[in-house]
Amino acid sequence: MATQPSTLSAVAEDSGQQPQTIRAVLGLRGLIIEGALQPGARVLEQMLVDRLGVSRTPARIAMLRVCEEGLIEELPTGGYAVARFSEEDVFDAIAIRGNLEGMAARLAAERGVSPNLLARMQSCVDDLDEVIARLETSPDLTDYVRLNDYFHDLLHEAAQSPMLMRSLERIVVLPFAAPNAFVSVTQSDSAAVRAVLMVSQEQHRSIVDAIKRREGTRAESITMEHSRSAWKYLKLILNGGDSKLLLPGMNLVVPSKATGTR
Repeated sequence: MATQPSTLSAVAEDSGQQPQTIRAVLGLRGLIIEGALQPGARVLEQMLVDRLGVSRTPARIAMLRVCEEGLIEELPTGGYAVARFSEEDVFDAIAIRGNLEGMAARLAAERGVSPNLLARMQSCVDDLDEVIARLETSPDLTDYVRLNDYFHDLLHEAAQSPMLMRSLERIVVLPFAAPNAFVSVTQSDSAAVRAVLMVSQEQHRSIVDAIKRREGTRAESITMEHSRSAWKYLKLILNGGDSKLLLPGMNLVVPSKATGTR
């Protein structure tokens, strides 16, 4: 999902710094998500200048932008440090995305969706059916990830709400809150993973059906429940020992000492 221009990017564009600013924002995100900067590490303007090859103004704007997104936080004494997240934070981020996408599905059903967009959603679901059907013989999830991303993009488009789109864009910047956050690092060579995918796919089909029938409450309910598939994936990853380290951004998560009840 593309990020809408913010006030910060508008300032960068006006000052002729936009290409460097984009590079600085993406570069800083990458350093954090890929683990080059660990939780609690100071984020310094000069460090970004040196490591990303940008000037000081784009580096400063990037820190403000990434702080807005939640990946770094402002320190009481000044400056920035890489944020820490608890496992509870991860579950909450998934729940927030589920609520927002549930609202998107309800708005799509209530406002109506063009035949063209409905046809694209249905075609995407049909293509996902084919991927699900071959999971036992082909555990690679590349096609599933691509089509699942596309389905969620279409759902957001169907809501016809720029305000909702901006809210979704802010939450999915967090690597563990995106629709494919856990799917993309999991192979489908286990019965547990395949079971989660099959339920998720049935929910995809039901979401489209509810939108087509203009059943807003049903569309919202199914979509919110659909987000819990990510909870199920997260449990598989957290119970998988070192496998969670393969997930981009999980280096930011501080393990919970207590066993959760989710």
